[in-house]
Amino acid sequence: MTQAINEIIPPTTEPDVALTLRLPVEAQDYRNAMAKLAAAVNIITSTGENGWCGFTASAVSSVTDSPPTLLVCIKRTVQAHGTIAVSGVLCVNTVAGPQEELAMTFAGSGGNKDMAQRFAGGDWTQLVTGAPVLTGAIVNFDCRVTSVSTIGTHDVFFCEVLAVAGQDTVESGALIYFDRKFHAVA
Repeated sequence: MTQAINEIIPPTTEPDVALTLRLPVEAQDYRNAMAKLAAAVNIITSTGENGWCGFTASAVSSVTDSPPTLLVCIKRTVQAHGTIAVSGVLCVNTVAGPQEELAMTFAGSGGNKDMAQRFAGGDWTQLVTGAPVLTGAIVNFDCRVTSVSTIGTHDVFFCEVLAVAGQDTVESGALIYFDRKFHAVA
């Protein structure tokens, strides 16, 4: 296999001066590099015995379409983590450009940890699981957690998608997180 790859892409003898190689990869270098990976902005919501909870996340990805499954990476110190772990339900609400302020609120802007105040900024409904579903989001994935893996400081929640809702056409644009800032894109 190595020979075939070397025939297609010959190894270089001189280092690329445009690259800065850092080995081993330090945590801050990794975070700086990940800041360059653009991602959709999502408000992850759940419900439990203490009511609704939620936070803003970009670490969401599709896993498979059979059964429809996505993953959400959640730091174990996030306020909503315990509720999601116990209730086993969540909704991934992919926010539209005009919902940037709401995304900031759910990110804890200004130190806001009051869930009632966070949810007061949006219109909400429910689908199958009872988790809050943001009206006007680009798309909503209502899910039940099927498994959890622990890696470092985070848990990776694998979630079967039980219902999908959202806009048929997206006229307001999407919101992405890139270079540690939100950016509206058409």
